[in-house]
Amino acid sequence: MKPEFFGPSKFIPARTMKLWRLAAVFLIAAGLSIACAPTFGQKNKKDQSKQPATSGPILPMTDEATLETEISEMLATWQIGDTDRMQNYYADDVLVVSGGWEPPIIGWTNYRASYLTQRAHMQSAHLERTNTAIKVTGDTAWATYQWEFNGVVDNNSTIARGHSTLVFAKRNGHWLIVLNHTSIAPENSAPPPAKTATP
Repeated sequence: MKPEFFGPSKFIPARTMKLWRLAAVFLIAAGLSIACAPTFGQKNKKDQSKQPATSGPILPMTDEATLETEISEMLATWQIGDTDRMQNYYADDVLVVSGGWEPPIIGWTNYRASYLTQRAHMQSAHLERTNTAIKVTGDTAWATYQWEFNGVVDNNSTIARGHSTLVFAKRNGHWLIVLNHTSIAPENSAPPPAKTATP
């Protein structure tokens, strides 16, 4: 004789039996998954040991890459007028040769004062750097690049082009600008025409 519990019963409606069966299947499945699964902490440790390293050891940047980054950051601080941050890139005894006909500026304090005077005339400034070449020899390096300035100076739209050469010295493991030499190209100078291949 079949027990009433496992089949339709006159005491238990068929719908309720189906719900009980589903609940029993759920509980059995849940019990198996809990019994078979390792603890949360163990699972994490196991997963971490099997996972490949997503990032290897952090390799130091080359001196050339470091200088490239520092030049970009220095020019960004120059454009926004942040002399506190700009000072991080210059040696205290820096020598600055401007594109104007004036004596060299010696020392960060004097350069900062000259820069702030110049900056007071600018309503906006954007400097585009191109054709950068960097050379590193021991604890000394130089970088030279072309630049184009677009901005508003004394309420007039201004465009200027030129070259800058920076000489760096590595002091206490940090590259600092010890010479900044800038020259301005003549106003009517234009880039040379592109060379065309001759057949």
